[in-house]
Amino acid sequence: MQVRIDQLDCQTVLALARRQGCIALPLPRPVIARIEQARRHVEALAAGVKLVYGVTTGLGALATTAIAPAHRRALQHALLRSHAAGVGAAIEPETVRAMMAIRAKTLAMGYSGSRLQLVEALIRMLNAGVLPFVPEHGSLGASGDLAPLAHIALCLCGEGWALLDGERVAAGAALAQHGLTPVALEVKEGLSLINGTDGMLAMLILGLDRLGQLLDTADLTAAMSIEAGFGTDRVFQAELHRLRPHPGQGLVAKRLRRLLHGSAIVAHHRGSAHLVQDAYSFRCTPQVHGAARDTADFAAQVAERELRSVTDNPVVLADGRVESSGNFHGEPLAFALDFLAIAAAELGAIAERRIDRLLDCQRSQGLPAFLTPEPGVNSGLMIAHYTCASLAEENRRLASPASVSSLPTSAMQEDHNSMGWSAGRKLLRILDNVTAILAIETLCAAQALDLRAPLTPAPATASARERLRREVPFRICDAFAAQDIDAVVQLVRRGTLFTAVQSYL
Repeated sequence: MQVRIDQLDCQTVLALARRQGCIALPLPRPVIARIEQARRHVEALAAGVKLVYGVTTGLGALATTAIAPAHRRALQHALLRSHAAGVGAAIEPETVRAMMAIRAKTLAMGYSGSRLQLVEALIRMLNAGVLPFVPEHGSLGASGDLAPLAHIALCLCGEGWALLDGERVAAGAALAQHGLTPVALEVKEGLSLINGTDGMLAMLILGLDRLGQLLDTADLTAAMSIEAGFGTDRVFQAELHRLRPHPGQGLVAKRLRRLLHGSAIVAHHRGSAHLVQDAYSFRCTPQVHGAARDTADFAAQVAERELRSVTDNPVVLADGRVESSGNFHGEPLAFALDFLAIAAAELGAIAERRIDRLLDCQRSQGLPAFLTPEPGVNSGLMIAHYTCASLAEENRRLASPASVSSLPTSAMQEDHNSMGWSAGRKLLRILDNVTAILAIETLCAAQALDLRAPLTPAPATASARERLRREVPFRICDAFAAQDIDAVVQLVRRGTLFTAVQSYL
């Protein structure tokens, strides 16, 4: 798949991040014209004496320091070397590739004043599969993701590090292996490569995609747990949810009705007085899952707007003016990332409570302790729940907003930062944890459904259970729990379980 740089949307960013496509070259003529017009304005300013931030001056707190014409090119390479100051392990490759695609899009919008050759060189590096080494720590989410983007830009210039077959190597060697030549920067180009919200936006787009898959899976695992725990489906009636018309809540209630339709287990106790009301973790699933969906919808709007935005600084306007602004500040993204982290953490928290209910023989409506047919010698899924509890507790800590914290930097010039990069890193960690929690809920719910025999589950939940059973059998005696959990984690990550029930929805 080839995509046009001027038609980049969130889905194409995902495809590029996962190496399912490339950006087409040469660029469209209108794009080239905008890039070249802005570059002419920058070159005219660079030849003069007027103080223009990043063109004829230093950066950050050094913005009032004039740079002599002979040193203005050197400033751009020096900028990258000093700003590529990240530490820690390399971030995931798909985030790096998404950042590269978004930065190429920003440069191609024609407000950065970079040469056409620079835009094309960045696209070629992305298309060729050169992967810059980007450390996890270094961005404050204002002035953009300076340190992470500087590591990418330095690699483009043949300096710094790249990843090759999982090993860190010299960037120049990685470029040479792919037949690419290092870039020599001109005036303002180093600054244009690093000033923007690309890392935060990359993690928001990737996080939204992963959360969307987990939301689908969570609706399914909840249905299985509710069914196995002798929950009622009466609380999911459409007329009840029309009384509180949040769109996510209505959608989840509708899904639960369809997933549980035809269940002999649910029908068995539909008229029973065994419980006046189900526990919140069963009864309030639409309200909790639905709120998470509505939060994701808000964050998706932020991502689409940001992808259409120019976050460079300064920007080159059509009439030749070069103006500074604060569009690099990551607060809109930081808020969205923090909101998603809270939503995802709650998705895992309510799932952990459903698991606990299934495992407790005092509250599970006749299921054996810890879902093992022979408790005592066997501990069943007892410790799998411990793992869920530890993950849910870690998520609670990680969901504490990063965007409410800020430390001033650059001699107080940059005195408020969004911490959006940190919000993104926390979100991705939470999503990993929720993936494991939902995998364990699937294991528990499937085991409980089997234990309800001869009562049979709904066709939809039965399909999910049957798909699971291809990987993990029903356990009479204890087996290597981590191996079972890992097998189901892979199913959740690939969306395989939800695919098994899509026809019922």
